[in-house]
Amino acid sequence: MDQPDATAGIDRDTWPNVIGEARSVADALPDLLVEASHVANSIVAGWHGRRRAGPGESFWQFRPFNMGEPAKRIDWRRSARDDHLYVREREWEAAHTVWLWADLSSSMVFRSRLASAAKRDRAIVLMLALADMLAETGERIGLPGITRAFSDRRAAERLADALAHLSKPAALPEILPIKRFADVVVVSDFLDPLEDIGSWIAQVAGTGARGHLVQVLDPIEETFPFDGRIEFTDPEKGIRLTAGRAENWREDYRNRLEAHRAEIRDMARKAGWTYVLHHTDRPASEPLLVLHSALSGSMDVMQRGGV
Repeated sequence: MDQPDATAGIDRDTWPNVIGEARSVADALPDLLVEASHVANSIVAGWHGRRRAGPGESFWQFRPFNMGEPAKRIDWRRSARDDHLYVREREWEAAHTVWLWADLSSSMVFRSRLASAAKRDRAIVLMLALADMLAETGERIGLPGITRAFSDRRAAERLADALAHLSKPAALPEILPIKRFADVVVVSDFLDPLEDIGSWIAQVAGTGARGHLVQVLDPIEETFPFDGRIEFTDPEKGIRLTAGRAENWREDYRNRLEAHRAEIRDMARKAGWTYVLHHTDRPASEPLLVLHSALSGSMDVMQRGGV
């Protein structure tokens, strides 16, 4: 969809500020913290916020060696520091996985005079804030096709570093790493062709994963408050379109946008997914509250044995 001229993109110097804002959002929303509950021998055991030892690759902690255990479990380097024997425990890899994605494509750079942040800035803040909250509760998170799923208290920094090194931003993430029972959170303006969005949703739903779509729009994209001669530029393809009397396009534009949004909302509903509409003149806490509720709800379904 066509938009007015966009602002400049985010450079790497802004990443510390973006991470800081994401953390401030997470710190201001203690109610969004996941309610801990222990679910034994479940694929979503990580959701309760207490990591468990077991087979895996990620280091969790050292613990004292117990008599009767195989001697091969002893970490001799750590044990050499004092008079005790220690075992290196690794994180149980059955912890729940949440894949996160922020659309960094050209259309997301747009910011109007009515908004407090560019769409891309807000998408990054939402993703990093959610990463911070999930990391605090021990969830495994990652960027599909960019990082493996991991559990780390410094998750926001690791994701930001991975995003900073992307060679080519993509509106939607890769599907290959996404597996059954995982959750996938995508923050985007979803202004891509409906057939592309629908195909992606169908493929992810086919894996058995659950999706959560956050559509981020600038308020000016909703209201179309333009009058007179206006030139619009497509930030994705560079196409320019001049309106002699932009006010005459207002009703048709609004109808087209609403139809586009309704179609995405319907796709999400049919797949059993969450759909959230967020405007960049509103607080970032609002979609985070909805996401927290949706993610908690999907965990409850799995705890009851649902699919």
